[in-house]
Amino acid sequence: MIWKEKYRVGVPLIDEQHEELFRRVTDFVETLRSAGEWEQKIPKVNETLAFMKDYVVTHFHDEEAYQQKIGYPGFEAHRKIHNDMVSYVVTVAGQFENEGHKQELMQQFAGKLLAWLINHVASDDQKIAAYAKEQGAVQS
Repeated sequence: MIWKEKYRVGVPLIDEQHEELFRRVTDFVETLRSAGEWEQKIPKVNETLAFMKDYVVTHFHDEEAYQQKIGYPGFEAHRKIHNDMVSYVVTVAGQFENEGHKQELMQQFAGKLLAWLINHVASDDQKIAAYAKEQGAVQS
């Protein structure tokens, strides 16, 4: 798995959710890269899309609630980043369903999802952790 301990933000709920996202995305990427017929991978793709549509909304809500709790000054910009990713996931899921389960679309999605997750957690979310530490915010 591509999760690294340095990605921790110090908030147990958020760290657990990040680890789950990394686990699911890693599994998804490995499924796409594995040998076998594309048609056999479609159920896993659909499962991942359904998970992402649901879980990112839950996770982003929890992360944004924490930002508000500690008075994080970058909240609005961070929320926009989250909203853009939710829109992207929903759009891709719709395209996959409506345009015939294209493998190329999922390869692109997996690459963008993986890069976004690493960059977001390693950079944007670390800014929240640094702010919380500066403020002496209680990690909960």
